[in-house]
This record gives sequence, structure tokens and C-alpha cells, in this order.
Amino acid sequence: MEAPIKNTTVEKKINSGKLGLKGFLNKRNSQSFLTWVNDFLLFIRNLKRNKEHSYFRLITSAPGSKVIVMSQDNHEEHEMLLFASNNYLGLANNNHIKNKVKEAIDKYGTGLGGPPILNGYTQLMKELEQRIARLKRQEDCLIFSAGYNANLGFVSALGKSNDLFIYDELSHASLYDALKLSNAKGISFKHNDAGDLEKKLAKYSTTIKGTIFVCFEGIYSMDGDISPLSQMIPIIKKYGALSVLDDAHGLGILGIDGSGTAEHFKISKEIDISMGTFSKSLAGTGGFLAGRKEIINYIRYFARPYMFSAALPPMSLAAILAGLDIIEKSPQLREQLYENIKYAHKILSPFNIVSKDVTPIIAILVPKWMDIRKANSIIHKRGIFLNAIEYPAVPKNKQRFRISLMAQHSKTDLNKLAKVLTDVWANPKVKIEINDKSMEL
Repeated sequence: MEAPIKNTTVEKKINSGKLGLKGFLNKRNSQSFLTWVNDFLLFIRNLKRNKEHSYFRLITSAPGSKVIVMSQDNHEEHEMLLFASNNYLGLANNNHIKNKVKEAIDKYGTGLGGPPILNGYTQLMKELEQRIARLKRQEDCLIFSAGYNANLGFVSALGKSNDLFIYDELSHASLYDALKLSNAKGISFKHNDAGDLEKKLAKYSTTIKGTIFVCFEGIYSMDGDISPLSQMIPIIKKYGALSVLDDAHGLGILGIDGSGTAEHFKISKEIDISMGTFSKSLAGTGGFLAGRKEIINYIRYFARPYMFSAALPPMSLAAILAGLDIIEKSPQLREQLYENIKYAHKILSPFNIVSKDVTPIIAILVPKWMDIRKANSIIHKRGIFLNAIEYPAVPKNKQRFRISLMAQHSKTDLNKLAKVLTDVWANPKVKIEINDKSMEL
């Protein structure tokens, strides 16, 4: 049993609803280490006590459109509709994939115990690199242990002090972190704004002595919108910069064969470096970079996350390869997903949907009068598992519920989602006073 933390001031603030995540982030630098970690523990305990803690929900079943979730307080199990997973094609519990994983374990064991550059480079990894390169219309590819490491890898290998990275302001945290660790300079352009990108390129292309890399994503995970690649790529080429596309959420979803966002716009071969992950539609783990052979070859020897991380184990490689089999041979999964996306947009149209792009991610802004934690607690009790994205992860006026769709969701599932949201929006228990300072927490 956890020992109680004695901190009368913090307890009073928590009980009055005036201490939250923003408070901890703002005061962290002025407090001692033990003070702010203890205060944060109290904050989390309070969320759990009020049944408003929606993190680390314990799933006790195989992942699918429905999952079994164990309650945090009484340990009872309940079936829930899962709208919080990037398992868009439902491959996480596919029999073909599971059989291939079993075969790989029997043949290759569980791992080589180190990075591929020194400890071994399996036939499965070589095959996966070749297949990803073909799917992305690139010459070569290398595999990382995580998508996060792929972004760190290309920046650490290619970025020099006289280079410049121009990136979309809504780029993934892994790119922001990579730039912090790099000697290269970085500036952002307005989200999906080709005009602002050109202004930045026109300004810096004559002064930067090194290489300019322009970084953007195919599908943005918070808004669910698509990057206007057909507008941006010609601009990038006009100024002699290199394009870097993070297509984590586009792989397996967009394009006639699931190649991704670039193929959706028919410009795959014009992308200089294509980055992606296996943790979304392929429901696995790992990441990759694909591009010209000379670029990929260089990154193999100079990307620190590649050199100093163990290679993906055989079962992960086998699962991804088997998932590619299904993406290539079962286009009906993407077709069903598109049908679900269109239907979901139709029945959720009364809500404030952030983006109208047709992707599996639907973000609904919560009204300024809504307590997002209380609302999410009620949604959870009604059997709907989705993600509440609250301040300060997003601005106060852009807090949202993020819904992720799967091909396996039925219209009945989607109708229940819409009904629960409608009921919650009308529930007086989720309303707060507009001038309530707790909105900032």
C-alpha cells in the first residue's frame, strides 16, 4: 500500500480544483525534485479518486474493434468499443500474421542481441527493407527499432551546423526532439501552408550554406488532415531543398496500393526521404527511412539510434512482412475503412470536427463550457474507449476527443459512438463555469 504524501498546501489546491497539469509544468523549475514529483503523484491520485484518470487503461483481450478493459478501482472487466487505436486495418489479431510470427520464432528464435551493424543482419530484415523500398517507390530502405528513432536517426546522421530544417509547426514530437539534439538550425512554417513554406524557402535559400531539409507529414495525428503535397513538392524543388515525408499514418491507408500519402498524390518518386512506422496500420513496432541508395547507405553508418539500438526481433519483422501481404492482397480492408470514415463523418457532422479530410482520424473539439475529463469519464462508463486530448497538450480552445476508426467497426458501433457523444454533450454534469480557473488545468 502506498504511503500517504503529506503536503497540506497541495491537498487544498487539489480539493479546490485549482491544481492541474499546467500548474506542475509552470512551477517545476522553481521547485525541488521531490516536491514536484510528489505533487504530481497527488494530482494523479486525485484523478483516479474522481474516476477521471483515462490513461494506461488495462486491456485484457486481443486488440480489435472491441476490447476487454479491466476497471482501475474494482478490477472488474468490461467490453468496450475501441476508438483509440491506430490499428486501422485490424491486423493486430490477424491469424495469417500470428501464424507467420510463430514460424519465425521456430526458425530464428527471439533476437540477435544487438544492432544489425555489428550483431547480425537477418534475412527477414533484408526482405522487409526491400519490400518497403518497393512500396514507397524508393531505391533502398533501412529499419529502426521505433518510428521515433527513425526521425532521430536521419537528423543525427544528416544534420550539420550549416544546414537548416524547415518543418510544419504540427510535426511530431520525435522531430522536435531530434532537432534539439542536432547542431542544425530549425524553423517552422504554418501548418499545411504552402505559401508560408515558400516565404521561408525564399528567405533562407540564399543565405544557408548547407542543405535545406523540408519536413512534413502525410496525415497529421492530432487533426486527421492531409498535407497538400502536390502544392508543396514543386516549391521545395524550386529552391533546391530536400523533402522529408513522415507518413506514419498514411502507410497502408492512402494510395491505390496502400503506399501512402505520396502515392495518393501520384508523386512518390519525387519524395527525397520517406519516413514511416510499423505501429499504425501494421499494428507492430519499428520504423523506417526510404530514399536514394546513397542516402540510405550513409544513414546506416552514421545514424546513432540505428547503431546503438538492438535490431527488431524476428517475430516483429515477420509480423510486419505478413501485414504487408494483407495490405497488398486485401484492398477490401481499405475500402471498408473508407466506408466507415464517410459514414462516421455523416453521423458526427453535428459536432465540431476539426478536419473534413477523409482519414481514419476524426478530432472533435470540445465546447469551452465542457469539462473534458468529466465528459471522458462518462464516455468510458458508457463503453466507448477514445482519447481525450486536453490542455496543455493542445491550446485551451482546441481540446478535443480524438477518434480512430478501424475497418472492422460496424455501423452499429458507429451509431453507438454518435449516441453516446450526443448524450454527453447534453449532460449537465460536464458543464463548467466559463470563468472557472480550473479550465486552465
